[in-house]
Amino acid sequence: MSAIHRIIASVKNALETMPAANGHAPSEHHAPVPRTTSAQRAELVSSFAHELEAVGGKFLGAIAPQQLAARIAAHAKEIGARAVALGEAATADMKPVAAALERAGCAVIRPVAVKDEARADARAQIISADLGVCAAEWAIASTGTLAVMSAASRPNSLTLIPPASLVLVSVDRIVTHIADVLAAVAPEAIAATRMTLITGPSRTADIEKRIVLGIHGPKSLAVVVVWPQDD
Repeated sequence: MSAIHRIIASVKNALETMPAANGHAPSEHHAPVPRTTSAQRAELVSSFAHELEAVGGKFLGAIAPQQLAARIAAHAKEIGARAVALGEAATADMKPVAAALERAGCAVIRPVAVKDEARADARAQIISADLGVCAAEWAIASTGTLAVMSAASRPNSLTLIPPASLVLVSVDRIVTHIADVLAAVAPEAIAATRMTLITGPSRTADIEKRIVLGIHGPKSLAVVVVWPQDD
């Protein structure tokens, strides 16, 4: 376990063992993130969008799952993407998204689990992409941050290598603070899976303190919130 994983796991354990405000310990089977009303969700989406754009990201709106394919294809066309690396998402079926991108003239790259000897070739495909599309497990409204857990069909390279990044997040996965994320994710999952926290596009400052985008990761970041119409 890496040092950062140990730190996050220890914070998670502290949150789980912290007494509740009424002096009683929380139930072992308590729901980590209570379900919110539509009004509360709308407020969280608004706060997240405001903070995201404050750090240089672009909010593409809260849309129904059936609108997702057209919106992603339109964004790819807007930024002139010719190749798109498309990860799997629990929030939506990505097959219609791939079909819409292909109709828009984009080559679609679908990451898959590979053995170590083939990993370099798989990474080279993602390097050729102009846009990386993946899903986040969580969005943090107070900072405009996205928490992305890596998987074989959604490697970290999707959010690190292509010059443009588009991230999907389900409306019921927007929380107020990072503590809510740590309280919801099991320490074992944090230890076994790489979690990337993304706050705006990649940026750094040169010796003259000028901010430069895209040096260590994507130069642009866009986010779509998936909100079912019947929810």
